Amino acid sequence: MSQYLVELYSPNASWQALPVEQRKQFLNGIQAAMGSLSSLGVEILALSETEVDIDQTSGHRYLGIWRFPDVQARDVLLAGINASGWYGYFDHVNAASSAGSFTSHMAALADV
Repeated sequence: MSQYLVELYSPNASWQALPVEQRKQFLNGIQAAMGSLSSLGVEILALSETEVDIDQTSGHRYLGIWRFPDVQARDVLLAGINASGWYGYFDHVNAASSAGSFTSHMAALADV
């Protein structure tokens, strides 16, 4: 069953304190590591700046939405993000789930 991950993140003071050249080096390393993930079936659905003019906006500046064939592939990405030092440079929130339907979601909400 497909798995999904939604990331919300904003650069923090540590990122902003890095010289531009160090930022580029860090991001080049991230980009190089991403190449091997496609062989695991990892799909990027969206990587973008967030819309700020919507109701109940999170306040995070960027959004990532990913699809994975299984939990193991998702966990490989999450381990790589952690190992890269990403969380030290960005205020970051993750949410993960499997695929679901509207009907099953409404039933789960009713049962809470």
